[in-house]
Amino acid sequence: MTTLRPFRCEDMFHFNNVNLDPLTETYGLSFYLQYLAHWPEYFQVAESSSGVIMGYIMGKAEGHGDNWHGHVTALTVAPEYRRLGLAKQLMAILEDISEKKRCYFVDLFVRVSNLVAITMYKKLGYIVYRTVLQYYSGDPDEDAYDMRKALSRDTQQKSVIPLTHPVRPEDIE
Repeated sequence: MTTLRPFRCEDMFHFNNVNLDPLTETYGLSFYLQYLAHWPEYFQVAESSSGVIMGYIMGKAEGHGDNWHGHVTALTVAPEYRRLGLAKQLMAILEDISEKKRCYFVDLFVRVSNLVAITMYKKLGYIVYRTVLQYYSGDPDEDAYDMRKALSRDTQQKSVIPLTHPVRPEDIE
């Protein structure tokens, strides 16, 4: 049985099995603690009945006016727990929190090469809003898709009208 629950500080000592995936963006401990302190409701974990962390989602609410939105900073599920619907459940929690905060949309960034994730997000109702050139550092740098899903407050779906031209990271609000 899987338990979905809020992330706790001590979880940072037990989530290496999830973070070792090469497509998972990892951060310093202070970054995780900052999210836990500022947006604890957006930091959720999937835990097995034996106490193993199966995956987590980390996000926040940001922006102003009709750009007020939920943002997925990280979503990852350990390889051995994929295809069980955990990512979908974690995304639903973040979207529900964003609805309660009266956000207009939820957005996330994903590597253009991560076709599995892009396909999953599209099945969850996300669209490619724009391409962000050289968003991910590496050799070579990699572009990202900024994917969005409108929430109920965006009655006219303005937040999901795709841009026709790519942008650079410094151009992102």
